[in-house]
Amino acid sequence: MKKIYFLLLLIVPLISQAQEDLMAMLSDSNEVFIKSGTFKASRIINGHSVETVGKNNLDFIISHRFDRINRGFDDFFGLDAATNRLGLEYGVNDRLTLGMGRSSFQKLYDFFGKYRLLRQSTGASNMPISLTVFTNYSLITQNSTPNISAYDRSSYTNQLLIARKFNEAFSLQISPTIIHRNRPDFINDSKTILATGIGGRMKITKRTSINGEYNYVFPNQIDDNYTNNLSFSFDLETGGHVFQLLLTNSFGMTERQFITETNGSWGSGDIHFGFNISRTFSFEKRKKNNL
Repeated sequence: MKKIYFLLLLIVPLISQAQEDLMAMLSDSNEVFIKSGTFKASRIINGHSVETVGKNNLDFIISHRFDRINRGFDDFFGLDAATNRLGLEYGVNDRLTLGMGRSSFQKLYDFFGKYRLLRQSTGASNMPISLTVFTNYSLITQNSTPNISAYDRSSYTNQLLIARKFNEAFSLQISPTIIHRNRPDFINDSKTILATGIGGRMKITKRTSINGEYNYVFPNQIDDNYTNNLSFSFDLETGGHVFQLLLTNSFGMTERQFITETNGSWGSGDIHFGFNISRTFSFEKRKKNNL
C-alpha cells in the first residue's frame, strides 16, 4: 500500500502538469473560445440583453405585470388588475433575431430586430465584450384622443447593448439608448429622448440567478411626473424555459413605456409584481445517425 501511495504521489503532479501543458497548447493555437450565457434570455428583465435567439429557433415569451402593490387589500395588492405582452422572436441565424409583440396596455404592437456584432471571446481572437445593436418600432392602437393619427402614435428605439461576462457568476451590461416619439404625452417633452440602461446578472446556482436593471433618462427631457425604471428579478431556468419572478415600478413592457413613461415610484410603494416566461422551440433538422 505504501508503494501504491508513493506512485500516486508521483503520478498526480504529472497528470496535473500535462493538463496545464495541454491548455497552454490550446491557448496558443488558432482556436477561439466564445463566452456564452452572458444572460440566460433575450431580456434582462424589461430591457433586451445582448443575447440573440439561435438559428431556426423560435422564442415564445409571455410577460405579465400586475397593478401596484400599494393598491391595498381591496384590490388584493394589485393582483385584481394586470397587463400582459405576448411576443415571438425568431433566430434567422445565430446573430440576427427578428421579433414582434402585442401588449394589452395601450393595445401596443412592437416590431424589432437585433444583430450581434461582437462576441466576447478568448484565444486566437481576444474580444473583451459582446456588442449587439437593437432597433424597434412601436404603434399604440388604443386611440383615446380623437383625430390622433397612427403617425402620432408611433415611436422608434435604437440601442447599443454592450455586455461583459466577468466570470461564471457575474455579467454586466450597459445600454445607450435613443427613443423618438412622434407625439409625446406632454407637449413640453422632447420628442427625441437620450437615456442609458444598466443591468446585471448574479448567478446563484446552476439554474438560478438574480437580475437587476435600471434605466436613466438624462435631465430636462420628460415631464417631472415620470420616473426612472428600476426592476429586480429572480430567474429560474428549467430546460427550454426561463421563468422570471420580478418587481418593477413600470406597468408597460416596451422601451417607450418603461424608459420614457414610467410614473411609479419605489419610495411610494408603486411596485408591480410580475413574471416573464420564455419557451424555445427549435426548427433545426436533426441529423440521422448512419447505422
